Amino acid sequence: MVLAGHGYAQSLVLPPSGNNQKAKVVQNIGPVEISITYSSPHVHTPKGEDRTGHIWGELVPYGFQDQGAGLNPMPWRAGANENTVIKFSHDVKVEGKDLKAGSYALFLAPAKEGSWTWIFSNNSTSWGSFFYDQKEDALRVDVTPTDAPLTEYLTYGFDERTPEYTIAYLQWEKKRISLKLEVPNANDIYLSTIRNQLRSPVGFDYRNYSQAANFCAQNKINLEEALKWADRAINPLMGGKEEMATFQAKAAVLRATGKETDADALMDKAIKLPSTSVTEIHQYARGLLNAGKKEKAMEVFKYNAEKNLATDKFTPNVGLARGYTAMGDTKKAITYWEEAIKNIPENQKPFIKTYQGELDKLKSAK
Repeated sequence: MVLAGHGYAQSLVLPPSGNNQKAKVVQNIGPVEISITYSSPHVHTPKGEDRTGHIWGELVPYGFQDQGAGLNPMPWRAGANENTVIKFSHDVKVEGKDLKAGSYALFLAPAKEGSWTWIFSNNSTSWGSFFYDQKEDALRVDVTPTDAPLTEYLTYGFDERTPEYTIAYLQWEKKRISLKLEVPNANDIYLSTIRNQLRSPVGFDYRNYSQAANFCAQNKINLEEALKWADRAINPLMGGKEEMATFQAKAAVLRATGKETDADALMDKAIKLPSTSVTEIHQYARGLLNAGKKEKAMEVFKYNAEKNLATDKFTPNVGLARGYTAMGDTKKAITYWEEAIKNIPENQKPFIKTYQGELDKLKSAK
């Protein structure tokens, strides 16, 4: 009996066909999200029969299977039950070939010998591959399968996860079939996102402009606009603030454009700001040391001592010790290490062995 107002029967929620449980894996390549949704068949049947050695070429036919009954020859659904669906939030490259953002049915045509073929179909909503139509292919790529440890449940995953690419794979029985997925323009995507965010409430916080400028400087991209962002972060008339962090962001952009002298002049101004702390000056000088600019670092360490030694007898002395070590003046370096250790504050005492080790190394080298 059909109840009034109901033209069709509703489907019950029942266990998946063949008890092939649904699964989903998600991986990001930088800002790009990739997901694969699939149903996972077993090597063993529900009755416990072992199908090892009978999966590839038997349960999963090689090539395209002719179903007859007027249906097109079809590849394997690369899983069980409904389509295996792979989704990309942004455009990607698959084995070096371009593929647009979107959802695709993921099919696989195994081969007895040679390459196997992954197929990305624009029809991602059908049941399995019974209604496969080659005209709906968005992309085909050939790959070479590899041997793998016995895997009972068909499994998708991701390997070699880097900011530019990842390797997606299907592993089942004793085979592993991989796909290289690349995002060659990740920084462009980040940059587009940053621009949009700075037009939202995020853009009312001057610190976000500094972060945007630092991102561009670190990657040496979009430097003209990055300089405008850095200036806005500093300018009080635009909601900015003159502080060490905002000056450092602008200096980073200047260095990325090759304007080292301008960057140094700006940082000379930054360390003299009333709000700049002893630690911020010290860390700036450490960065100069790491960049091989030992003379400039020494200059900043001396300024820190001149400005702050009356109130902090530890940090400026550590700076002078490191600076003189870099300059090769072991005698002075030892003197300042001894003074620093003598005045070590409580929050640095857990690291006293490290500082003592620096001192001992200098003494043993005399």
